[in-house]
Amino acid sequence: MSTLAPGAVLGILGGGQLGRMLALAAFRLGLRVHVFAQAANEPAVQVTDRATLAPFDDQRALDAFAASVDVVTLEFENVPVASVRHLAERVPVRPGADLLAIAQDRLAEKRFARSIGLETAPFAAYDGGADGSNLAELSFPCRVKTRRLGYDGKGQIRVSNRAEVAAAFAALGGVPCIVESEVAFRRELSVLVARRPSGAVAVFPLAENRHADGILRESFAPAAASPDLVAQAETLALAVARGVELAGLLAIELFETLDGRLLINEFAPRPHNSGHWTLDGCSVDQFEQAVRAVCDWPLTPARALAPCRMINLLGDDVDAWPAWLAKPSARLHLYGKEEARSGRKMGHVTLVGDDA
Repeated sequence: MSTLAPGAVLGILGGGQLGRMLALAAFRLGLRVHVFAQAANEPAVQVTDRATLAPFDDQRALDAFAASVDVVTLEFENVPVASVRHLAERVPVRPGADLLAIAQDRLAEKRFARSIGLETAPFAAYDGGADGSNLAELSFPCRVKTRRLGYDGKGQIRVSNRAEVAAAFAALGGVPCIVESEVAFRRELSVLVARRPSGAVAVFPLAENRHADGILRESFAPAAASPDLVAQAETLALAVARGVELAGLLAIELFETLDGRLLINEFAPRPHNSGHWTLDGCSVDQFEQAVRAVCDWPLTPARALAPCRMINLLGDDVDAWPAWLAKPSARLHLYGKEEARSGRKMGHVTLVGDDA
């Protein structure tokens, strides 16, 4: 498979902050960038060579976009799979539609993980069946989650017994759901893995993640972990990357159980919020590695250069940015969003070294 040369055009589906940072990484590597987005004020559009502003299912716009780029990648996973398949008939799309279809469906994620021998929390599909008999083997409390379009804690309701599932299902709009048993876990972790179309793979160090109200607030990397746990995470990441024939970057969210096992929570076929620490504390950042993988260029071994603490700046606290700049080890990243709303990710700051 031939690689792309500097000067080629990288197409990015999505105009958010991940697309912005992908574009900046691509520019460093001598590429040009064309973003397919929804509005002119989106973070990625602000920094790119060219933008197409159209709905993601506009086939004429997709055709023109495909004709103008050499390869396409994703910056978020809620692009219609049909649109990605349409593009893939005209230009390479990495990661591809099959992986995107898995990542968009929580049930498909769990079934795929089980199919390659990985562990998940106990789960069952639920579509409003009157008796809920397929839930009999689940232990409660559980989370009733929409199979699609859930992020930052949205699209899910906690239930304490089987009798509450139907009401939760109705409250979520009666759309197909998955019911997952809550598992006792020590902490939440994530691992990033990049894979070239030609097969080479690189795994990033583990990150430990802390959430509030379903939103990631802080990540610590490299996570304090035993060699056995690190090896378990790397083995798992490689199994997933090869199992889905990854071309690009994939984030895998994990639970570490009280007895030291790793359970798959979710996949994201794109750069990930928990990987932002790599911009300031790693031998290669996740965005450059993603671009390298998508272009089928050599991957850089990913190793932490210093302890890092990444803090998300939400709409409620982004005005504190001057205080962060006053810290000698702080690295501030603002995303260029015009409106600061409660819970909206406006930027992040990374503390490196002793301050982490």
